[in-house]
Amino acid sequence: MLNVNKTDLLRHHEPETLSDRFAAWAERLLTAMAGGFSRRYGGRVVVLETIAAVPAMVAASLLHLQCLRQLIDDRGWVRAFMDEAENQRAHLMAFVAIKRPSWGERWLIAIGQGTFYNAYFLLSLISGRCAHRLAGYLAERSVKGYSDYLESLESGAIPNGPAPDTAVAYWNLPPGALLSDMIMAMREDEAIHRDIHHAFADALAEGRVLPERPGPLL
Repeated sequence: MLNVNKTDLLRHHEPETLSDRFAAWAERLLTAMAGGFSRRYGGRVVVLETIAAVPAMVAASLLHLQCLRQLIDDRGWVRAFMDEAENQRAHLMAFVAIKRPSWGERWLIAIGQGTFYNAYFLLSLISGRCAHRLAGYLAERSVKGYSDYLESLESGAIPNGPAPDTAVAYWNLPPGALLSDMIMAMREDEAIHRDIHHAFADALAEGRVLPERPGPLL
């Protein structure tokens, strides 16, 4: 059953099968690649968010088509994945408002995103369980990354300036909100994404199309 806890920052799914271990390895590889790229332009979060927005969009389209083929109700999950994709795009736009990449960097990001989209789409066709597990591990990494970012802001290692107007409007932050307020909101989002994708991976492992959804996600 789906168990969403956006305040649990330490929740981690231990790899249990070969599929899980492959997903964990792929997450580490993607994170390492993003880290290497970020040293060239200083925007690791921007790189990761261009990747993070892909799994939900792929999941929404494939689940939509599957439900049509099988003549079953999606129970609101297609919309939930579309909302997740929109949420990840909001994360990206908030950071782009802080630091805009150059045109050359935009081309590199586009190439990386295009490559990942096709690879993730293929993985989803081969093993939906592995694809959702990978998305869950990516969200786990984001939760940890935002926690580290928050510590740097609170310690003064990174200036804790005002949150961008786009972030204030999207998360309905109070007037005068700081970057730390924005990061806390983003971290909660990622915890929700983490739990949803792991729940889908678990459901598919048990032979079910959809996980149980006892109530609202937020």
